[in-house]
Amino acid sequence: MAAAVDRRLTLREILEKVFDIIPKFKSKDELLEEEFAKFVADHQPEAEGEAEAIPVIKAYFKAYATSEEVRQIVASRQLTRLATNASLPLDDYARVPNKYRLLVPEYIKDYVSLNQFAA
Repeated sequence: MAAAVDRRLTLREILEKVFDIIPKFKSKDELLEEEFAKFVADHQPEAEGEAEAIPVIKAYFKAYATSEEVRQIVASRQLTRLATNASLPLDDYARVPNKYRLLVPEYIKDYVSLNQFAA
């Protein structure tokens, strides 16, 4: 069975597909959307300006989850390197509320398996 997927599959997913428990494998973006929905449910952006910032928070979340380079840049605080980064431009990072600049990396480290997003 050949599966055109853009990420690593887990053994569980393969078995679920083989036994027709799931109709198809989810794409990387579908998984990221699910993970971001869980994040928003847990942290409910409600303060002034936070709800409007959801699109840039989502872009930051997805870039952080899928790019080792973005994770290194954020961890090392070498933010000027984002000026040449296609995954997360510096302008987008600057629009992320300060609270979420810290929450997103902590949440991803604690609750998201980064291995599933590797191609």
